[in-house]
Amino acid sequence: MIGPLNHVGVAVPNIEKAIAFYRDIMGVNDITEPKDLPPQGVTYAFVNLPSGQVELIQPYGEKSPISKFLKRNPKGGQHHICFEVKDIHEASIFMAERGMRVLNEPRIGAHGTLVVFLHPGDSGGVLIELMESPKEDH
Repeated sequence: MIGPLNHVGVAVPNIEKAIAFYRDIMGVNDITEPKDLPPQGVTYAFVNLPSGQVELIQPYGEKSPISKFLKRNPKGGQHHICFEVKDIHEASIFMAERGMRVLNEPRIGAHGTLVVFLHPGDSGGVLIELMESPKEDH
């Protein structure tokens, strides 16, 4: 049911400092400019690597789900992993039928495609994002 690993989400208290780390220390030249995604409560940037992406996510707005994570982990840390699926609605039903708690209705994520999250209590403590694979015409 799941496809390739798309990215690892890393919550950060300061996205500019995180970008500087990947650029200046790790030597990554392909990093997107930060963008706000108000419906998800995040500001994000992608660190593009040969084998995938690291999604840097910083809280946006007072009700950001990242704020709660950063209260427990003030320096930041791995927040989620994201796998691609062909059809997000089909994948949501598939996961729910297997006892996974799907945390939201499909909504547009940072890649511009539909996403859902699976409860970490059902997946070994790891928050999993399922992302509908981008269509060829995008």
